[in-house]
Amino acid sequence: QVQLVESGGGLVQAGGSLRLSCAASGRTFNKYVMGWFRQAPGKEREFVSTISTLGANTYYADSVKGRFTISRDNAKNTVYLQMNNLKSDDTATYYCAASRAPSGLTIKATYAYWGQGTQVTVSS
Repeated sequence: QVQLVESGGGLVQAGGSLRLSCAASGRTFNKYVMGWFRQAPGKEREFVSTISTLGANTYYADSVKGRFTISRDNAKNTVYLQMNNLKSDDTATYYCAASRAPSGLTIKATYAYWGQGTQVTVSS
């Protein structure tokens, strides 16, 4: 069982930056692939980024590639999402999620554990 708590959201102007954090409970954090998803009002929750258990491999949605960076610190049981050059289209609630699955990591159903979300609002 993993409990996830996101933080770091807020209001930022377009072109600005935010760093989201997701703190995980438990002693098996390094066995989970971690992902970030986001959901804008009236839209489906969509994949943003994922990182492998030891952080060696990352993957991004095309919409954030080159602007967002995912990382993790297994000693602190925390995964991060550094978001730069933010755009109004990035406005959403951001969720972190944990999975033990070996594949399908851009798909919501692959992730067994979810945080409560943190709101990111980008003003233009």
